[in-house]
Amino acid sequence: MNKKTRTIAGKDITKSVADALQYISYYHPPDYIRYLSQAYAREQSPSAKNAIGQILVNSRMAAFGRRPICQDTGLVVVFAKVGMDARIKSTASFADLVNEGVRRAYLDPDNPLRASIVADPLAGRVNTRDNTPAVIHVDLVPGNQIEITIAAKGGGSENKARFTTLNPSASVADWVVDTVSTLGSGWCPPGLISVGIGGSAEKAMLLAKEAMNEPIDMSELIARGPSSAEEALRIELHERINALGIGAQGLGGLTTVVDVKVATYPTHAASKPVALIPQCAANRHLKFTLDGTGPAQLQPPDLSEWPEIGIGELNLAGVRRVNLDSLTKEETAAWRYGETILLSGKMLTGRDAAHKRMVDLIDAGKPLPVDLRGRVIYYVGPVRAVRDEVVGPAGPTTSNRMDGFTEKILAETGVFAMVGKAERGPAAIESIVRHKTPYLIAVGGAAYLISKSIKAARLVAFEDLGMEAIYEFEVQDMPVIMAVDVEGNSIHNSGPLEWRKRMAADSIARNIGV
Repeated sequence: MNKKTRTIAGKDITKSVADALQYISYYHPPDYIRYLSQAYAREQSPSAKNAIGQILVNSRMAAFGRRPICQDTGLVVVFAKVGMDARIKSTASFADLVNEGVRRAYLDPDNPLRASIVADPLAGRVNTRDNTPAVIHVDLVPGNQIEITIAAKGGGSENKARFTTLNPSASVADWVVDTVSTLGSGWCPPGLISVGIGGSAEKAMLLAKEAMNEPIDMSELIARGPSSAEEALRIELHERINALGIGAQGLGGLTTVVDVKVATYPTHAASKPVALIPQCAANRHLKFTLDGTGPAQLQPPDLSEWPEIGIGELNLAGVRRVNLDSLTKEETAAWRYGETILLSGKMLTGRDAAHKRMVDLIDAGKPLPVDLRGRVIYYVGPVRAVRDEVVGPAGPTTSNRMDGFTEKILAETGVFAMVGKAERGPAAIESIVRHKTPYLIAVGGAAYLISKSIKAARLVAFEDLGMEAIYEFEVQDMPVIMAVDVEGNSIHNSGPLEWRKRMAADSIARNIGV
C-alpha cells in the first residue's frame, strides 16, 4: 500500500457525524457568542436587547443542560473534502455512513433531536422519524484525510434563501440589500447573510451555503480594511443591512447581522448568478478532520466565554402579567404592540399540519377534536422531553405559514390570541383586526429558555402528527412580545422603520461632525 494512503474506518465517520450533530445541537460556536455579546452590549432598542438577551441566556442554559438551542434541530447539510489518498474501510456508501450518524444523533435517548425531514416533498410528506437523509456534498481533494463540515440548518432561515441572475453590470450589493429588506424576520436575526456569486445557478447556492460556516471575523476585517473586492463587498453589505434597522427578531434595532460572507467563482461572460442564504440565530455548524486514528475528538468550548446574563436583566420586571385561564376579549383588546407580556395558565399548540387538518374538518362540517373558544394557540413543534422534563425545547415556528388558515380559524373557532414568530402578512392582519384577535411573538432562538416556563403538557389531538400534534401547555411567566394589536398596529412595521430613521439621522450627524 502507498505510504501516503491512510485507511479511515467507516464506523469512525458514522460516530463522528453523530457526535458532531449532538455537539452543535447545544453548543453555539464561540465566535458567534462573542459577536452576539458585543451586539447585546451596544443595543439601544429595549425590545431588541431583550430578544438578544434571551438568546444568550438560552444558549448558556442549553450548553450546560446539553439540550437543543432551538426546537428546530435542522436539516443536516454535510460538506466533505475527501483526500484522494484516503481509503474508506466500509461496505456501505459514504452517504449511508453519514446517514447512519444522523440517525443515531437524532434518536439519541439522552438528547433526542426533533426529526423534521419528510420523505415525499410533493404528496404524503411523511416524516422519516430520524431526520434522514442528509444533504451531502463531496469534493475530492489532494491528501489522505477527510475533512467534514456539518451543519444543522433551520427551516425558517432556509425558507428565506433567494437566487437571481443579474446582468453583468448590475450591483450585487443593491440586490442583496433590497432582497434582505423583503425577507421579514422569519429567518431569526441576528445571524449572518451569506452570498454566492458566479458559477451557475446551483454553484452560486453551494458557494453561499458553504461560506456561511466560515469563522465570524467582521470586526477584524473592518479594523484591517479590505484586501479584495469580496472583502470590500462584505463590509459594505454588513453596514447597509444593519442600517435597514430590522434588528433582533425584526423588532427594530442596531444589529441585524453579525457578519456577511461572500464567495465567488468564475462564470459565463453573459451571466452573474447570485445566491443569498440567511443563517439564523441558532448558527449550528462544526468542522472536524479524520486521519485514520479514530473518530473525531470534540472538545467542549470554554463556557466562560458565555456571558452570565440574569433573568432580571431582560427587562421583564414591571411588564403586563396575563392569566390565560380567565382571559377576556376586553383584556386582549387592551394589549398594545411592542409591550412585553408574561403568560400564565393553559394554552394550546398547533402549527402547519394541525391547522390544515382543522380547516379540512371545518370545511367538511365536522367537529374539531378540541374546543378553541377563548384559548390562546402557540405555533410550536417541541423537541421530545427526556428524564424529568415536561417538554423539550419549545420555541416558536414562523407564523406566516399559518396565514392561509388564519381567517377560517378565527372566524369559526373563537380563538382569543395567537403566539408565534416573525411578522404576519396583510391578509392575516386584516383577520386580526376583523376578529379582534391579537398576535404575539416568542423569541426564536430561545427554545430551551421558553421550555422552562412550561410546567405541564398533555396531548389533546392529532397524535399521529408527532411534533405537529396539538398539545395543551400549562405555562408560568412565559415571555412574549405583542406584535400585532387588535387595531392592526405591528411592531414588525414600526420597529425597523423607527430604527432605520434613527440610524440614518446618526449617520448624517456623524458626517457633518455634530
